[in-house]
Amino acid sequence: MVLLDLIADAAPTIRVVSLDTGRLPQETHDLIDRTRDRYRLPIEVRLPDAQVVEQFVAEHGTNAFYRSLELRKRCCELRKTQPLRSALKGAGAWITGLRRAQGVTRGDVRVESFDTGFGLPKFAPLADWSNGDVWDYLRIRQVPWNTLHDRGYPSIGCAPCTRAVQPGEDVRAGRWWWEQPQHKECGLHRRPDGSAGRANVVADPPPRALAEEER
Repeated sequence: MVLLDLIADAAPTIRVVSLDTGRLPQETHDLIDRTRDRYRLPIEVRLPDAQVVEQFVAEHGTNAFYRSLELRKRCCELRKTQPLRSALKGAGAWITGLRRAQGVTRGDVRVESFDTGFGLPKFAPLADWSNGDVWDYLRIRQVPWNTLHDRGYPSIGCAPCTRAVQPGEDVRAGRWWWEQPQHKECGLHRRPDGSAGRANVVADPPPRALAEEER
């Protein structure tokens, strides 16, 4: 939302993309609507291939992601990575809201890097922002946020894979809480060595860009 607010103010031609996995909490859909009303910017909502998802569910069940890390990553691949890959076709770069303070898998986030997974330059202008920096910005600028944040959800993904955190827990402790911290990535982000790891705005060749929100 910080990135979207900056884009709306300084570069409204940047394309904004949101991924609808089919399992998002209602509060996230509400935020998309409020964002459209506030900024009057087109937000492209990308959905997964329904036939591919139906086949996965038929073979492995509705909540297969609880059963193994492999199945969880496959679910993320179908519902998130593949739609984003489609959105990035023809883009010259993408911009992301990744921050080093978001967890152990993101401690090496760079402001500028090359995304080996998508074959594009990648920019994370908020890489060194703290959680406090983000919330100061949101409040000062009166930027909309997901109301789940007010109920103990510092990091929000799909509803069945996200829970509130307890005081003192890591900000991403509520994401895939049954997994080890080093595994808590969905596959959208890869480190410079090409390994999985490490939010989100996308860019076409100048002067246009494409941006995917990370809430």
